[in-house]
Amino acid sequence: MSFNVPSEIFWSESALDKEIRRVFDLCGGCRRCLPLCPSFNTLFRRLDHEQVDGEAEKLSAGDLRLVGEECYQCKLCYNHCPYTPPHRWAIDFPRLMLRQKVVQSRREGVSFQDRVLGRTDLIGRFACKAASLVNLLNRVRWSRRLVEACLGIHRDWPLPEYAPEPFDRWFRREGARTASGGPFQGRVVLFPTCSVNYNDTAVGQAAVRVLAKNRVEVAVDYPRCCGMPALDGGDLKAALEAARINVRVLARRVEAGFDVVVPGPTCSYVLKQEYPVLLEDEPSRQVAARTFDLSEYLMRLHGGGQLNLEFLNTPGTVAYHLPCHLKAQNIGYKSRDLIQLTGAEVGLIEKCSAVDGTWGMKTQYHELSLKWAKPLLDAVSAARPDIVATDCPLSALRIFQGTGRRPFHPVQVLDGAYGLRG
Repeated sequence: MSFNVPSEIFWSESALDKEIRRVFDLCGGCRRCLPLCPSFNTLFRRLDHEQVDGEAEKLSAGDLRLVGEECYQCKLCYNHCPYTPPHRWAIDFPRLMLRQKVVQSRREGVSFQDRVLGRTDLIGRFACKAASLVNLLNRVRWSRRLVEACLGIHRDWPLPEYAPEPFDRWFRREGARTASGGPFQGRVVLFPTCSVNYNDTAVGQAAVRVLAKNRVEVAVDYPRCCGMPALDGGDLKAALEAARINVRVLARRVEAGFDVVVPGPTCSYVLKQEYPVLLEDEPSRQVAARTFDLSEYLMRLHGGGQLNLEFLNTPGTVAYHLPCHLKAQNIGYKSRDLIQLTGAEVGLIEKCSAVDGTWGMKTQYHELSLKWAKPLLDAVSAARPDIVATDCPLSALRIFQGTGRRPFHPVQVLDGAYGLRG
């Protein structure tokens, strides 16, 4: 595990402290990222204290830690920064903050909160078996107070509902029949993400129908969660284990001629950009090269004149929220463009939901998260659209929390426009 530095340097606390101060000094002289997140807001405020006087060397260890804790890994600063590799200053602020979290967790241990929140498959499998009871308890106030006390998930955070049947099990029962019928013009393995597998199964089912409508052969592989929740919590061991297992399975599909398609922007980002850095091997690079976000893949079909444009319904006006982890992939506005093909009038909202993994649902950051999400919530409310759409399941929960509107995934909008949805 290197994060692009030798292992002995990666784990050295003195080397880490030196690197953080070097980067913070450069950030303090630039300040382009001030509006992006609370980390930079706090960093620049601390640098401007009279006793610090702009010198990162004078920042306390507590200052460094607070900046790291307020980084929720939206990744926006990386594309915003003029000094990322191959620039000689080689600033990668999000990975530096991840390194800080991992090293801190090695010294102090992974917190109980992060250890539990990183086990999405364990929670998902159990919750689906008792979906009715779990969903009821997640709506009961006394139960939410108990969850807040035990796990630190804020009582006002809208927990997702669990499906009585996980998506991968549905696909084994129904999906092959739904996705059959050639001749095929593409082959994909759908990596459904933990959110789709246990919660938003309707998104996975819509994806299968839309891909089948476009004569794409569909397989589904879900070895386990991508590992980002574990990595966000500093649990490097669990993240590496997830990466190895997923790459081992998906690499076999890639070798057989399949593209990897992912309906969640965080997970597609992880497969494309984190796995090659975590594993540093050829299979992870091969998987990354053949991984596409779902809307990216469908627009790729459209670019080749292969997307079916015979839509039966027009969605009307759509307020589309562009997730940060799609922006971080530098693929443009694929989901917006896809929705526009249906004849919908689409308004683009480029505001952060400030959830990003588990950060925004935690009690200690919930109010700060809501503050940074307010521009998004205000924009959705002001748009008054027929439909709200976003690719990100956590952004969808934040939008529901702040506006009462339940967003659809773009593939669900397409599914309805085709008239496929029952």
